[in-house]
Amino acid sequence: MMVGILLLMLSAPILVLAADSPIAPGSKPKNEGKIGAGEGPAWHPEGGLYFTGGNRITRRDRSGNVQVFREPAGGANGLLFDSKKRLVVCESRNRRITRTEPGGAITVLAESFEGHRFNSPNDLTIDSKGRIYFSDPRYGRRDDMEMRDGEGRLVEGVYRIDEPGTSSTGTLRVVSRVITHEVERPNGVLVSPGDEFLYVADNNNNNVGGARKLWRFRLKSDGSIDAASRKLIFDWRDARGPDGFKMDPQGRLYVAASLNKANPPFETADKFKGGVYILSPDGQLLDFVPIPVDEVTNCAFGGVDLKTLFITAGGTLWSIRVR
Repeated sequence: MMVGILLLMLSAPILVLAADSPIAPGSKPKNEGKIGAGEGPAWHPEGGLYFTGGNRITRRDRSGNVQVFREPAGGANGLLFDSKKRLVVCESRNRRITRTEPGGAITVLAESFEGHRFNSPNDLTIDSKGRIYFSDPRYGRRDDMEMRDGEGRLVEGVYRIDEPGTSSTGTLRVVSRVITHEVERPNGVLVSPGDEFLYVADNNNNNVGGARKLWRFRLKSDGSIDAASRKLIFDWRDARGPDGFKMDPQGRLYVAASLNKANPPFETADKFKGGVYILSPDGQLLDFVPIPVDEVTNCAFGGVDLKTLFITAGGTLWSIRVR
């Protein structure tokens, strides 16, 4: 009897608290065109929206005009502008983190840890002190991975780059490993306002039974995590897990996740469809923005008032207004 009740609970529809949603009733996402928007949307107040795909970084200005910003781009994935409006890039193919200076020069911020090359830097977030946190998973071939722990096990971790002057070394840029095995395969990362928490998307999507979860860790003042504070925010179970995500001033999370077409035997698409899952800070599903293109990878706020949510999916850019 108890088994029957459990199965019924697992098959029941996910409760959506639409009354608390930041999306106006009846709003639908707008297709902004198939313009190479594969990943990494980031908003610059003067330059417009930047995104990645096809080994290039593309800029869509505030009028909707599209042009290539950088090509080739080292397999660029996650993007983010720092407090000085410099573009910080996860170059997955080049296995490094770079920053584009105002004059166009490229500064390499990190390309190795303890003498070993990174796997494939994927996504990044920046705290109030200018420290950069980035995920380093490996999707696809794994024969050239160098990152291992003291026991020889492969590591898909999260790292922190301290800007000069924020560490005891003074002028040197220091790279530290923040997460080693606390998650299976980190993807999207985000530091909450006030540097209180580090959120990590755990998306081990090409292994049956792998994690497809969003975790939260308490962040210490030195930029390390409290591993014992790990809290599960949301679980996509056997569907495509969470990818990139953002947070609004009220603490709501906007998480790009899942697929519209199943990928057997690894991922289902019946319970969780592809789109943006809007969650409360404690993980309640407030709303869901369906995106009919696979795969839904990331999102970013933009527009003059920062109330447009831009969404990248399968090379197509989508947008929806928030209240």
